[in-house]
Amino acid sequence: MTDYVGLTWDHPRGRHALEAAAARVGAGDTLRWEVQPLEGFESAPIDELAARYDLLVLDHPHLGDALATESLTPIDELFDSALVAAWSTAAVGPSLASYRMAGRLWALPLDAATQVCARVPALVPDAPRTWDEVRALAAEGLVALSLAGPHAFLSLCSLAVALGDDPGRGADLFDRETATEALSLLAALSATAPAGTSGLNPIGLLDRMRDRGDIGCVPLVYGYVTYSSPRVAFSDAPHAGGRIGSTIGGTGIAVSRRRTPSPEVLEHLAWLLDPRTQTAFIPAHDGQPSAAAAWDDEGVDAAASGFYSSTRATIDQSWVRPRFAGYIPFQSAASAVVRDALASGRLSAALDDLQSLYSSARSSSPGVFA
Repeated sequence: MTDYVGLTWDHPRGRHALEAAAARVGAGDTLRWEVQPLEGFESAPIDELAARYDLLVLDHPHLGDALATESLTPIDELFDSALVAAWSTAAVGPSLASYRMAGRLWALPLDAATQVCARVPALVPDAPRTWDEVRALAAEGLVALSLAGPHAFLSLCSLAVALGDDPGRGADLFDRETATEALSLLAALSATAPAGTSGLNPIGLLDRMRDRGDIGCVPLVYGYVTYSSPRVAFSDAPHAGGRIGSTIGGTGIAVSRRRTPSPEVLEHLAWLLDPRTQTAFIPAHDGQPSAAAAWDDEGVDAAASGFYSSTRATIDQSWVRPRFAGYIPFQSAASAVVRDALASGRLSAALDDLQSLYSSARSSSPGVFA
C-alpha cells in the first residue's frame, strides 16, 4: 500500500471534487489532498512543491519553472497515446493545449476557466458586448476592475489581445500603440470604480457583487461557476471589434518526479478526465469541468444558470500566457507596475518599465521559452 499526497487550492472549486473522489483510489493505495490559499497557488515555487507532493494542481505559467527544474513527469510518459489524443480533442478551448510545452504534455486539465464578464442583472440588465459599452457603464459608476495580485497585468494583456496584439511572443512584450490604448482605457475605468475594489481578488469581487450589490459589472474577472445565479450573471468578455480578449487560467493536475504513480492512481486520474465524470461528478462537487461535453450539456448549463453557454465563446478564443522559467515573478512585478500606473497616471513610463522587466526576465530565463 502506498500513501499519495496531492496539493490543490483552498476553494470549493479546487478541493471538493478531488477530496470526494479520493476514496475511489483502489488496491489499497490512498490519496490525500492538502490545500494552499489562492495566492500560494499563483506564486509558490514549483520545485519546492514537487519535492513534497506526488500530485500538484497548477496553472500553466508554472511550466517554464517546472521544466527548468525537471520537477514533473510528462503525462504522455504515463498514459497511452490514444487516451492523450482523446483528451486533447475533448477539452474546451486551449485548456489542455496550455499544458503542452517542449513537445510534451505536462498536466491534465481538470478545471477550465478564463476571464469573462460578471454583472449584477438588477443593476446591469444587459451584458456589455464591447469595450465602448463598458466605458458607458463606467461613467455611471457601475464598473470595477480585477487588479489585485497578478490580475492587473492579466487584464492589460487581455485588453491588448482584444485590440489585436499577441503579448510576449517575441522580444517586445506589447505593440506599443496597442498597449497605450489598452492601458489608457484601464486607467479611465479604474478612475470611476467603486471605492475599495482595487485590492480585491476575483473571489472578493464576486463576493461583493453578490452580497453588497454596489458593483454592477466587472468586465474581466475569472469565472467561478459557484457564483453563477440570478444575482450574479456571467457572459462573454467584451471585444473591440475582433477577437474576444481573455487570458485563460484554470488548473491542471501534474505528476511530480517525487514518486512513480501506481496503476491505480493513473486509473484514478483518467477517471477524473472521463467525459462522464466531467459532466456529472465534477459539477456535482462544485467543480468547473474542462471537457467540452460538460460545457455543452444542457443540464449542466441549466444547473449553473447558463454559465457555460454564456461564456463558451470566450474560453474558445482565450489567450495563453508565456510559460518561460521566471514568468511567475515577472507577472507579479508587472502587475504592480500596472497598478501604480493606474494610480499615478504615468502610463508611458509604465510601458517602458514593463518592457524592461520583460526583457530582463526573458534574457535570464533558462531552457525553453514558450
